[in-house]
Amino acid sequence: MKITVICLVMLLGIAATLNADNQEVVDMVLVKKAERKLHLLRDWETIRSFDISLGQNPIGHKQKEGDSRTPEGFYYIDGRNPNSQFFRSLHISFPNKIDRYWARIKGHNPGGDIAIHGEPIDKKSPLKKDWTQGCIGLKNRDMLEVWRLVKDGTAVLIEP
Repeated sequence: MKITVICLVMLLGIAATLNADNQEVVDMVLVKKAERKLHLLRDWETIRSFDISLGQNPIGHKQKEGDSRTPEGFYYIDGRNPNSQFFRSLHISFPNKIDRYWARIKGHNPGGDIAIHGEPIDKKSPLKKDWTQGCIGLKNRDMLEVWRLVKDGTAVLIEP
């Protein structure tokens, strides 16, 4: 009987811990390019906000590979890389079907490899305001928190 009660108490403790962790997980990443902010949302409420850097040519939606623009639209996190050339990265599902359609009509390659990531691993000089090639850049300490709270499949909305 004692062992059963002890096991039950242990299981309830583990479940409470798991539940607490799940309460921290967000269901949407909202990027507001003009504000240079990334917001983590749960049930449409912001639970954390971070300053960000964007592509070197941040105004407007990404049109083609190499334009240094950060895309705009609805995406999702479709992978993570703990060992990227940046301090961790969460890959964004760019280009989506609409992006590929418009790029094809214009005869462009839409590009890809867009992510939310930390600072470059080999950073030798201070980073300027918008330093990525089209990604969403964070300070490493902020990336750690985003990495923990954002799971694969999380919706990403990038607004102008």
